[in-house]
Amino acid sequence: MGLSLNSPARTGGTRPTGTRRLRLPGFAGRMMTPGLLVLAAVSILPFVAVVAMSFSRVHILGGLRLEGVGAANWARLFTDPDTAWAWGRALGYFTLTVGGEMVLGTALAICLWRLRRGRNGVLGLLLLPMFVAPVIVGLLGRFLTDSTFGLVTWLLRLVGYQGDVMADRATAFAAVTLLDIWEWTPLVAMIALAGLTSVPAAVLEAAALDGAGLLRTLRHIVLPAIAPVLLVALLIRSMDALRYFDIIWNTTGGGPADATRTASVQLYQTAFRFFDFGYAAVAGLLMLAVTTVAARWFVRLLDRKGPA
Repeated sequence: MGLSLNSPARTGGTRPTGTRRLRLPGFAGRMMTPGLLVLAAVSILPFVAVVAMSFSRVHILGGLRLEGVGAANWARLFTDPDTAWAWGRALGYFTLTVGGEMVLGTALAICLWRLRRGRNGVLGLLLLPMFVAPVIVGLLGRFLTDSTFGLVTWLLRLVGYQGDVMADRATAFAAVTLLDIWEWTPLVAMIALAGLTSVPAAVLEAAALDGAGLLRTLRHIVLPAIAPVLLVALLIRSMDALRYFDIIWNTTGGGPADATRTASVQLYQTAFRFFDFGYAAVAGLLMLAVTTVAARWFVRLLDRKGPA
């Protein structure tokens, strides 16, 4: 009995309903594959190594060697008072710097927005601190607050302060906080100014015709309109401030008396001063988890706000 041209044996059988044909990556996929493999090698493999180190005691003398200790490093994390104090200082530093930058940056953006002439020149001068490397800002702060020849020290002595700024716990913490605010307030101002330029002029004219003053216009029209933009600025600065290291380390090194020893400074000292890499890996994973949760929270809040 002959086979017809349309029989299953001729056509290779019928394909079951609901199955999908395997698709090979196209040209774009093949071009991206080497880069994706390199990205995976430089991100996933180090992450796996850090996780392994968090459950081990790392020996570096005579070659790198991991000695398993179970969850001892993690148990130490939740019973170490130094870690709790370091995170408390980090949260205080985060609150003061990010809060100050958001308030001052928004205020500067509103002033620039209402400026009719010379806006570009003033904005260029305002953005100068943002282009200075944080390491240089830290060294500049240490130079300005030097007890013998610092300009800030000289100005403080004119108003009656005779102490050493970087030798006192309160003034040292205030100094590193103000240096951070000085450097990154222009970034918030630039982002807020970009949002202000998108506020509809017709709405502002209608508010002026209705007799709304400046404060009411800012509160009920301008600030709600740029709220999503401010959330973006808040997200960017929050991710940086939670793990900030450069200015603090180059200005005070975590002192005096651990007054500026935040979580990031403690992580560095644990790893590269005391060579306790296992516990440092735990601290690093904790910092990664905190920043990830904070970033997801801000992104969800931004999605709820919607576009301006």
